[in-house]
Amino acid sequence: MDRLKIRSLYDGSHTRVWELLERYAYPWEILDSLDSWIREAGPRLNRQEFEEIAPQVWVARDAVVADSAVLLGPCIVDHGAQVRQGAFLRGSAVIGQNAVVGNSTEVKNALLFDGVQIPHFNYVGDSVLGYKAHHGAGAVCSNVKSDRSEVTVLIDGEKLSTRRKKFGAAVGDGVEVGCNSVLCPGTVLGRNSTVYPLSRVRGFVAENCIFKDSGHIVAKQTKESEWD
Repeated sequence: MDRLKIRSLYDGSHTRVWELLERYAYPWEILDSLDSWIREAGPRLNRQEFEEIAPQVWVARDAVVADSAVLLGPCIVDHGAQVRQGAFLRGSAVIGQNAVVGNSTEVKNALLFDGVQIPHFNYVGDSVLGYKAHHGAGAVCSNVKSDRSEVTVLIDGEKLSTRRKKFGAAVGDGVEVGCNSVLCPGTVLGRNSTVYPLSRVRGFVAENCIFKDSGHIVAKQTKESEWD
């Protein structure tokens, strides 16, 4: 199960939330604590660098937030980030440095590491997205099972309980998720993995692998051969 652990998926130098992540083994374990962490961390931010633009909504002064975006607290939008037209931060969200939350994208109870891009029609709920992860247009993290039962993570034929009814995905550093893909509840994508467009992903995809479709996951050879 070590491949599912936080230190296997993420580089701690690319988020201000690492102090919280270090307390836990698995990414989904931080989700109940993210709200309170933001409420405690926000007031301690440097007032010359951050402005509280609404109650418990802290935005870096060099971040760009569109007038049509809606930001509900608690949330932190870090240096150089962009929250574009029609974006919706529903609260309990940390948007990392130089990250992009784009047109008609919704984020709820989620941590975005630095450099994450979710730029078009994305949903990210109860999830953790690693450094420079990118979701193509329409890619979503589904966070609740249809029967509302407990979310599990499937790895090597075994199910690991998250003890949560809401958990979307843990997306490792450098992951590329293709357009209009759905990451089903309990998905974990290892570092530098790739998901083909129009995919339905469930369970674990190892680092440096390509998810082409269910049952067809291959190791990456070279960047040029990735889409062969």
